[in-house]
Amino acid sequence: MSISFNEKYASGFFNADEWAGVEPQIRLAHDMLHNGTGLGNDYIGWRDLPVNYDKDEYARILKAAQKIRSDTDVFIVIGIGGSYLGARAAIEFLKSPYYNNKKKETPDIYFVGNSISGSALSDVLSLCEDRRVSVNVISKSGTTTEPAIAFRVFRELLEQRYGKDGARERIYCTTDRAKGTLKELADREGYETFVVPDDVGGRFSVLTAVGLLPIAVCGADLEQLMKGAADARAKYAVCGPDNDCYRYAGLRNLLYRKGKSMELLVSYEPRFAMMAEWFKQLFGESEGKDNKGLFPASVTFSTDLHSLGQFIQEGSRTMFETVVTFAHTDADVTIREAEDNGDGLNFLAGRTMSYINRKAFEGTVLAHTDGGVPNLVITVDRPDEYNLGELIYFFEKACAISGYMLGVNPFNQPGVEAYKKNMFALLGKPGYEARRAELEARLN
Repeated sequence: MSISFNEKYASGFFNADEWAGVEPQIRLAHDMLHNGTGLGNDYIGWRDLPVNYDKDEYARILKAAQKIRSDTDVFIVIGIGGSYLGARAAIEFLKSPYYNNKKKETPDIYFVGNSISGSALSDVLSLCEDRRVSVNVISKSGTTTEPAIAFRVFRELLEQRYGKDGARERIYCTTDRAKGTLKELADREGYETFVVPDDVGGRFSVLTAVGLLPIAVCGADLEQLMKGAADARAKYAVCGPDNDCYRYAGLRNLLYRKGKSMELLVSYEPRFAMMAEWFKQLFGESEGKDNKGLFPASVTFSTDLHSLGQFIQEGSRTMFETVVTFAHTDADVTIREAEDNGDGLNFLAGRTMSYINRKAFEGTVLAHTDGGVPNLVITVDRPDEYNLGELIYFFEKACAISGYMLGVNPFNQPGVEAYKKNMFALLGKPGYEARRAELEARLN
């Protein structure tokens, strides 16, 4: 088993006739995606990426990662949105949320350029003192505000510390193949470059150089990661009743039409928290258009059962849960018997924490479904590279199918420009003078 899907905890919330009503829409969405006739069809390169990726660039990624592991103590990844979420999610999924604190032979990896917080950037700069630093800046254009600011700061740090020639050997740019500010700078300065493919949008780009270089630096097995995604591509290629990916996409649409406005992605492992952040961008940016779409949120249980559990159990019935569980873990702790049993836990003696965690899931899924919250369950065999590759592809394809069923373009994001125009105007960027006066009048 790699990944399996279980809908039995949602079966009481829909009937066979309702499911029969969405099946033709799933087939239509499948045809649109596979024939390239749907909206945004110039951004479906991710669909065949696990088998059609650039093998020469892949070899350069492995070589660059080996060099970085040998000459770097702190690896800085600069990017925002899809330019960092997938890589960070993969590293924490495969290694640990405490990756940087663990003893290891690979560099610490910090992600910056994903906010405009001066204190946050200053904290990371302080972690670079007296340590060997390399930088991977990820931006298709090179002009996105948050990463551009961070890169300016770190480029200056590297040039001051190593000189221009030395900095050149420590800066890696993942950007457009042929154009853009960052590509022009990289060519002029001689930085090594990797490509953001033209036909793969940012939130679908984790299996390109965008994600693969940082993931390789942490020591992960890229071969297995890509194999898992390639096998998933074959596994979910046929439109039929055995396609769990399509079943998931169809059910989330059905629940949406029955009044559920929020999908709560649930995990019982802290290592999955950043995967949930990646998921939220993937689905939120793909589906939230034309006043449509499920709002993607996330929780980590059992932690959040002590904060949001009351609302989920008895609050407004606007949500369903998609739960990701693991059949096996890579480490565990066994509860030992205590002589005094002061905490009353001797009934758990000999049990592992993963066993207790499983019972927490079972108790919760029954309580929440009894409380009117449908639960869809995705079980991952274990947190390794192969399973991660399949899980990434599962969610990406489900997102595309679900977006087409919803009647939106899953591959654009027109709404993200509104805040940028206002911010540029208020900052006094040339060409925004009239808008600035208008906005300042509204703020005052």
